[in-house]
Amino acid sequence: MAEYKAPLREMNFLLHEVFEADKLWARLPALAETADRETADAILEEMAKVASNTLDPINRSGDEEGCHWNDGVVTTPKGFPEAYATYCEGGWGALVGNPEFGGMGMPKMLGAQVEEMICSANISFALYPVLTNGACLAIDAHASEELKQKYLPNMYAGTWAGAMDLTEPHAGTDLGIIRTKAEPQEDGSYSITGSKIFITGGDHDLSENIIHLVLAKLPDAPKGPKGISLFLVPKILVNEDGSLGERNGVSCGSIEHKMGIKASATCAMNFDGAKGWLVGEVNKGLAAMFTMMNYERLGVGIQGLGASERSYQSAIEYARDRVQSRSPEGAKQPEKAADPIIVHPDVRRMLLTQKAYIGGGRALSTYVAKWLDVAKFGEGEEKKHAEAMVALLTPVAKAFFTDKGLECTVIGQQVFGGHGYIREWGQEQLVRDVRITQIYEGTNGIQALDLIGRKTVANGGAFFELFAADVQAFIDANSDNEALAEFIQPLATELARLKDVTAAVIEASKTDPNAPGAASVDYLNLFGYVAYAYMWAKAASVALPQVEADDFYRGQVKVARFYFARLLPQTAALASSVVAGSATLMDMEDELF
Repeated sequence: MAEYKAPLREMNFLLHEVFEADKLWARLPALAETADRETADAILEEMAKVASNTLDPINRSGDEEGCHWNDGVVTTPKGFPEAYATYCEGGWGALVGNPEFGGMGMPKMLGAQVEEMICSANISFALYPVLTNGACLAIDAHASEELKQKYLPNMYAGTWAGAMDLTEPHAGTDLGIIRTKAEPQEDGSYSITGSKIFITGGDHDLSENIIHLVLAKLPDAPKGPKGISLFLVPKILVNEDGSLGERNGVSCGSIEHKMGIKASATCAMNFDGAKGWLVGEVNKGLAAMFTMMNYERLGVGIQGLGASERSYQSAIEYARDRVQSRSPEGAKQPEKAADPIIVHPDVRRMLLTQKAYIGGGRALSTYVAKWLDVAKFGEGEEKKHAEAMVALLTPVAKAFFTDKGLECTVIGQQVFGGHGYIREWGQEQLVRDVRITQIYEGTNGIQALDLIGRKTVANGGAFFELFAADVQAFIDANSDNEALAEFIQPLATELARLKDVTAAVIEASKTDPNAPGAASVDYLNLFGYVAYAYMWAKAASVALPQVEADDFYRGQVKVARFYFARLLPQTAALASSVVAGSATLMDMEDELF
């Protein structure tokens, strides 16, 4: 398998040329003194080294060894503790953290690029710090000042890790029926009792302590999701002076044996009268947890993107080296027995499909991260606008990135032919690893329901109109640019299609309660394709004037043309499916399935 090399040129192109991140950072007071182009480039270059030299080399060995559970103790594969130590020594866990508690305060636009590199190099490893980052975000947003001071500095440093404990054996997505209980104690703490499953990083040997964010219900809590509270429960109790004390009533009952991400410990956690502290308000834990979950959902989407990039890098190297058959145009390398397979139209179709989805996804992740930065550091109406955009785009990023992540890794495997099915080439591991991304943090079907239900139908399309207005503004600004017409005109057509379909679903939902669910997945995919078209049009608008100066820009334009010609036309079929209604789904009696 090819050695991973971070796509720094592509990342810098998006950050500095397409989205002009430094201009945004300069006008946001919290970022003006910390984030600039020079700093961003240095951070990306340094993470590229860590990803290539430290994380990538233990990816396959970690998959083959997996995690170990022995009498409640979880150990990670060989090399993982050392790699984690290197990660922490570099201060990477503090990158986007609150400076008041030891974070660097860097923007998410930069953090998203760093996350992609880590995920490309080693998804299993990435899950440990990503969960910690999300836990820090929830604590910083909702916990008391005392809890922040006590826990955040060590979590940013990586000395302590974080975990998110939601799912129970009987309750997956429906968190309203969880059974974990929280009993108030005289000292202001709570006694937490219950069991959780599928807890990523619930236990491991990478850090001195693990800080669990646990959903539980008080004895007098209302039924359903309105009765859920959030609690901070450390694996090891922390003394008043900040030192570690005795073991809390937290234990790992087992770890899962999974299809992929085998070096990531997925744990069954037991809380037996464990001491915990309330985060946020009583019975409002789900809202507090969603601060973390929304962060993780973009992070999971980036996992799909990272796996796609890793698969593409190996596929393109293989396609250039593997010789088989002759080009339809005649021998390209007559001195050899055959030509490299990259000359064949179908192989080029596969490689370009990967490259187009990766480029569109990387641009959209940067775009979503931009809105996250404005939502976090902006003020007034701008902040509200950004929060609405984040709400709308998060389910698209999580689901579309990961659906395309599986598609891209399968394509990369296909480029290898029979060798793609063999372990030592690495492609089959990527297929197994990325598969979970469509499932955890809310399955992609749930994301689609969220997009069409809560984020579109529920507000009459108000959030959608913000996105549509942003795309329309770009179209209007470039309507007189003849050189860009090949992108602007079809983008305008697709935006109109998406508007019509959105309006149709909103209208159908007034009389048919099944309309949103019936349309949801196809609608999300339609939205994703149009969003990628917008991203590629923006990239082309920057690259076109420079095609004579640099092959990189020529490549960007050519991939954009491929996307518009060969991938974007799928929107017509998706739109037809969306407006087909729910009848063919709901008319079939259960017993006929």
